[in-house]
Parts: sequence; structure tokens; C-alpha cells
Amino acid sequence: MKKQLENNTIRNSIIIFLICLAVHTFEVLIIRTDETFLAECFINKVFGIILLSVVLYILKWQWTDIGFVRQKLLFNVLKGFVLCLIFYSIAFVFEFVILYMQGIHAHMEIFVTGFSLTGNTVKQTGTGFVLMCIGFNIINVWMEEGLFRGFYITYIAKEHSNKTALYTAALLFGLWHLVTPFRSLLDGDMSIGMFAVMSIGYVILSALMGIKWGLLYQLSGTVWIGLADHFFNNCVVTNLLHVVTDNGVDDLQIVRVIIGELTSFAAVAVYSKMKRRKSHAN
Repeated sequence: MKKQLENNTIRNSIIIFLICLAVHTFEVLIIRTDETFLAECFINKVFGIILLSVVLYILKWQWTDIGFVRQKLLFNVLKGFVLCLIFYSIAFVFEFVILYMQGIHAHMEIFVTGFSLTGNTVKQTGTGFVLMCIGFNIINVWMEEGLFRGFYITYIAKEHSNKTALYTAALLFGLWHLVTPFRSLLDGDMSIGMFAVMSIGYVILSALMGIKWGLLYQLSGTVWIGLADHFFNNCVVTNLLHVVTDNGVDDLQIVRVIIGELTSFAAVAVYSKMKRRKSHAN
């Protein structure tokens, strides 16, 4: 089994991805945990962590081999939080400016919701829900950063170039997010045309986020920077902190996410390019 896993890394990565995707699809379409008071699909993430643990055991790898290192852990987590804070502050400012230009009064509120491409549908308040939101998001980013960044990028790079590993992992991460618009199509919340547009956009945006977090992993050798940025993005920006108007909640959330992610992606991509040029020059 170990020898089989050590060869054909892209093929094996796709197989692992399809297994996780099957559980993810079943939970999103059938169990619909995110539509309950829990407001988060976490079962497939727990499954992914367990499956990843098994794969690491077979390969005789440690979690440290895929970026879960202890050195400068808190400092790297802080870097990720600051990265997300800077660029989502810009995104929130743009959102409020757009609403102001439309003559819409807006303010921020803190409460727990699940994310939907067609709008947040579950609203919960109370300390218990906030703690659950934080806990589920920790599970979420641990699985996604562990699998799509730490494992795939390290694993695929054993046989292929770092670029191939980065882009393959990012593509799989983009495809991972197709389940959400597909459910909206099945539920009748989207037309086929809207589904096509939203799917392409969502996959591209998710893939770019995957490249950004992958670059952070390759540059630092640790998952903590990307994991912290990912956590802040999901937990705070999407699930906890909301822009409320007389018309509803988070009407421009998609715009906020696009601005926040594209600006941070551009910054990380430029920094990565400068870093590589400097290393080549030396």
C-alpha cells in the first residue's frame, strides 16, 4: 500500500479527492447540516481529517511533514489574521461606499449564519452558537488546509514540479466548491444559466484562493499563515460579521468576498514573485 501511494501522486490525489467529495456531496445535498441550527457542514471535514490521518500513517509521514510545524506557530497565525484583516477592511470600506452611493444606510452586526450563494438563510445568536461556529470553522480549515495545501502540494511535488503541485491542488480546491451552487440549482434557487455563471465564478475564485494559500505554504513551509487567513475569512467575514441594511443582510457579501480575495491574492502573488526573483539573484 505504501509503495502504491508513493507513485502516481496526481492519480492518487484525485482518488482521495473523489472520496472526500462523495462524502461532502452527500452531506450538502442530503444531510444539509448547514441548514440546521449548527449552520455548518462539518461531517465531511471530520471525515477528511480522519482519511488524511490514515494516508499519512500509510506513508509514514507526520503532520509536521505537511506544514503543521510548531516553530513560530503563533507568529505565523498572527500573520494570517493580519493579512485577512487588512484586505477585508478594504473590502468592507468598498461595500459601505457602494451602499452609501445607493442611498442605503448600513451598519454591522455580529451573529451566526451559514453561507449561501443565494443569501444567508440561518441566523443564530448567543454565545453557544458563536463558540460552535468557531469550533466548526477550525475543523473546516484544518481539513482543507491540511489536505489541499499541506498534503497535496507536498505529495504531488514528490514527482512533479512545485508549480504543477500548486496548480493541481488549487484546481481540486476550486472543484470542491461546485457542490454549493449545484444544490442551489437542484433546490430551484438558481436557473441553469445562473448556475453556469456562478459555478464558473465560484470555482475560479476558490482556485485563486487555493493558489494564494498554496503560495503562502510554499514560501513559509507552514500551513499556519494560510490556515489563519482562511479561518478569519470563513468564520469572521462570512459567518459572524455582517452588514445589515433596511433591505436585508449581506446583500453585497459576494462583492465583499471578491474584493477581499482578489486584492489579497494579488498582494501574495506579487510578494511571491519578488521573493523568487530575489532568491534567484542571490
